[in-house]
Amino acid sequence: MTGTGDEVAAGGLCAVHLPRTARTVTELPRTAELPRVGRFPAVQPGQPALERLSPTSELIGYRGPTACAAAGITYRQLDYWARTGLLEPSVRSVYPASSQRLYSFRDILLLKIVKRLLDAGVSLQNIRVAVTHLQAAEIADLAGLTLMCDGATVYECTTPQQVVDLMKGGQGVFGIAVGAVCRELELTLVRLHAERTDTGETVVGQDPADELAQRRNRAV
Repeated sequence: MTGTGDEVAAGGLCAVHLPRTARTVTELPRTAELPRVGRFPAVQPGQPALERLSPTSELIGYRGPTACAAAGITYRQLDYWARTGLLEPSVRSVYPASSQRLYSFRDILLLKIVKRLLDAGVSLQNIRVAVTHLQAAEIADLAGLTLMCDGATVYECTTPQQVVDLMKGGQGVFGIAVGAVCRELELTLVRLHAERTDTGETVVGQDPADELAQRRNRAV
């Protein structure tokens, strides 16, 4: 298997089955106006601060290197999958050429799933079918899915009983609990830099443990 996952299984195309800061800066006089750096002005007195958005928000996007780090894939894989249409960024593509790809939370979730399916031996053709199906589902519905595969076919299960039935039939030998992947990904992305899709502002990643420690220190 190549790094891009560009293999085709002999079995052909299968559909998804549904049983379903040392400060060194020179001090300026207090009357001097500090220069502004960046594309966007600072929040002025009386204006509300920009809220901290959830990593799953539609107003948050992630650049390619961040998507790779969160999904556990190489940039070569990311670029190949985008160029071949397997999984293109839904927030912003590379057109115009001066822009950078911007991926949504759902996009990166699917990137993680694609990686796991490839590692399980599922063909790229079958993965394309699964990705198309999952892209059409609501994010809330994805959290309740379990994907089972036998190395060739991908099955979608929406209840524990369906998982049991597949296991009994010998069809499901590898499972992906999509809800668990969602929670894992959210914890990863909150630590990484993102970009607001409405303003282009960089959202700096923050470790929740560090934030909790700061709150405790302030309370002492």
